[in-house]
Amino acid sequence: MNKIFRNLSLVLVAGALAVSCADYNETDNFSAEPDPSYVAPYKDLAPVKTYIDRATYPNMALGAQLSVTEFNKQELAHAAAVTNFDDVAFGITLMSGAIVNSKGVMNFLDMKDLLDHAEEIGCTVYGSPLFANANQADDWLNTLTAPIEIMVDYVEGKSVDFNEMPLGAYSGTVEKGKAEIVNYDNQHALKISAQSSVRIIEDFEVDPLAKYTTTFWAKSDKDITFNINFSGTKVPGTGANGKWALKQGSWKKIVVEAQSAPDETEGYLRIETERGITIYIQKVQVGYYPDNHRPQTAQELSDTINYAVTAWCDGVMKINEGRITTFDLIDEPIDVNAEMENGKYDIKHSTEKIFWQDILGSENYAPVVSKEARKAYEAYEGDASKLKFFISETGLEDAKKFESLKYWIDIWDKKGAKIDGINAKLSLIYSEDKATQEANKATLNKLLDNLAATGKQIRLSNFDIKYQDAEGVKVAADKLTDDQRQQVADYYAYILKQYMTKIPNDKQAGICKSYMVDNGESVGLWAMKAIDNKGTKDWVRTAVYESFCKALGGQ
Repeated sequence: MNKIFRNLSLVLVAGALAVSCADYNETDNFSAEPDPSYVAPYKDLAPVKTYIDRATYPNMALGAQLSVTEFNKQELAHAAAVTNFDDVAFGITLMSGAIVNSKGVMNFLDMKDLLDHAEEIGCTVYGSPLFANANQADDWLNTLTAPIEIMVDYVEGKSVDFNEMPLGAYSGTVEKGKAEIVNYDNQHALKISAQSSVRIIEDFEVDPLAKYTTTFWAKSDKDITFNINFSGTKVPGTGANGKWALKQGSWKKIVVEAQSAPDETEGYLRIETERGITIYIQKVQVGYYPDNHRPQTAQELSDTINYAVTAWCDGVMKINEGRITTFDLIDEPIDVNAEMENGKYDIKHSTEKIFWQDILGSENYAPVVSKEARKAYEAYEGDASKLKFFISETGLEDAKKFESLKYWIDIWDKKGAKIDGINAKLSLIYSEDKATQEANKATLNKLLDNLAATGKQIRLSNFDIKYQDAEGVKVAADKLTDDQRQQVADYYAYILKQYMTKIPNDKQAGICKSYMVDNGESVGLWAMKAIDNKGTKDWVRTAVYESFCKALGGQ
């Protein structure tokens, strides 16, 4: 590992000394620029990751999450991440929903760029969830599992021959205006007068999935346009404004193809005329082609989803080339709204779209996807001894949810899944109310105890603290006073120390900060502040930065 030292640039910033933290940058022949500024009283601190005692905590890794775009721009966020953190994570921006389109085309250009750059500078990447329910390639899965087209025969339906009806008033439904059976062109025909709405065929039941074909013969004494409506669906013609056009002259056969409107069960075809328009109708017939799709069989769905699992794993690992060695295998599998007979929560399933586990089965979900992911990883230069898979989940402070996750991991382990660790997504609050804050600490400590007891490697992510006043109202990060920010900083330090104390050294997979800089209510290691009298803004180190350094350094 090569240390990059630049000549110190000394700049007076509001009376304080400021330099760039890239002077401490430790990457392979790469100098991260531009960098956050740092001012007194935190100007003498080194990059955060350098404070970890690697001999005592060999597996401890400090991570930062940012988007692929932020990383590939190689600007300030990128510089802060590679200088101060051991690894970077990319969240949803490397999940299948951002990469695979509805036709299954996988766009890995951004992923390739970041992996090439990360490899060049010696930066470790933590793998985004390979399988999840949110942020997945839903359009692709919907396309793959869509009903299959089949051959169907045309079904003859109802017909009407007005030549067989007596002259006089029309016995069908006249919704508006006037219609009658008249002698026209040496035969009986239905005459629909101007400004009328008349059903020329009706009283048949419609299949909402079927496409109906209605044919009739029409004639007029002049060029006309009119509207057609099939069971609540306005059917556009080729004339102006979607109207149907009929030229003066001989009888013309008109063919109308349409489906009924949603929730419509009554079948009919209605002609709508306007001012000065009269039309004559003869020989109406309606028929349909039944829905030419059938659902995939259970075996077909199984084959389809297993194909998708293999294709996705192969695509990811081909681009990866063994460079990412640790992944979240499955993200947020537990469904707190689905309690099983044994009192544990089931994993998520859906009736509205396809989830991987809907087809693979709850017990086979992790075994199948871990097998395929591992197989693809090894096929593309991956070192099997380095590969690790985690299950990531939120809300594990809840005892029942935690026990449910343990239950499923135990089942998956026994069925041969590769599950090396748990990535616990945190939701952290610092409260001004002392009783509430003591409860927050107790909950956090209980979670760490529970996680340690699993024997799995443990990673904490979403490591962001939000400040809550004594009345329970959250305070925006940029509104915090120095004293309030120090309280948050101390709580960050407390959690870091508890993690390194409670989680055995060989099981410490690290902690990942989602927001490096203040973001909304989440308090970062940096704040966005003006660095000169011209209003120029930059990331400036805060008390939180110092708290990380001290806690990781054992203070």
